[in-house]
Amino acid sequence: MEQGEGKQITLGIVAHVDAGKTTLSEEMLYAAGAIRQAGRVDHGDSHLDTDEIERRRGITVFSAQAKLVFGQTGITLLDTPGHVDFAAETERVLPVLDYAVLLVSAAEGVQSHTKTLWRLLARYAVPVFVFFNKMDIAAHSKEELVAEMTAAFGDGFVSFSGEKDDDWQEELALTDEAAMEQFLSKGSLSDQEIGGLIQRRRLFPCLFGSALKSEGVREFLQLLETYTLPLPNCPEFGAKVYKITEDEQGRRLTHLKITGGSLQVRDTLEGTAPDGTPWQEKISQIRLYS
Repeated sequence: MEQGEGKQITLGIVAHVDAGKTTLSEEMLYAAGAIRQAGRVDHGDSHLDTDEIERRRGITVFSAQAKLVFGQTGITLLDTPGHVDFAAETERVLPVLDYAVLLVSAAEGVQSHTKTLWRLLARYAVPVFVFFNKMDIAAHSKEELVAEMTAAFGDGFVSFSGEKDDDWQEELALTDEAAMEQFLSKGSLSDQEIGGLIQRRRLFPCLFGSALKSEGVREFLQLLETYTLPLPNCPEFGAKVYKITEDEQGRRLTHLKITGGSLQVRDTLEGTAPDGTPWQEKISQIRLYS
């Protein structure tokens, strides 16, 4: 997808370890046609866990990115570690996210690290979609799972799995006073208005499925396509750095999300460090990783 066609969002997936985060990421890439076969963490062939440590241990240690297109939405997908020992790696990517997917295992429900992740998402004001994974072995019903989220984190959690009737619309409207006024005057909320509730963190859509069995994944991508909003177009260049790595030749790579304007090879960036020291950096290469 070329810049300017459709919308572009940066989406992060966060979860407690073993909730199925990387499996969902793989299935999303496969459903969107970005990869020919979804890999498995336990098989050591996942598209996103490429480091030798990750393949040997069977867990995500480093945040990794991949690109996919679904409908008219281009998504930069950031898979993050679920293990509490690598929580700092997860927190580093939160400031660059437009939206997050909080993955909750339907077999275990809300866990201690789920609460930590929720506090971090609230701190960085990231809009959240909730995907209840492992519904094939769920210990609770959909209604009970949504109720557990509400008991743990407050109002705004609404199931998007089922009939979108007047009762469902009213449930959405109850999350915000202005939305309720719109609902009472027009009788319904538009996709754009629902997307605004999500973006303002008044509403947290909940969907259900099993990533391992490819259940609910396409429906979840459709949810993202319908209810995520395009970002405002800022002509002035801006970017957020979220990671520094090295390539195979030892060259420094600065991973960033561009928030406005454009960046070209040979451009020179300059600024002032927190201690007042001026700095200047020339762009020698631009790479798009997936």
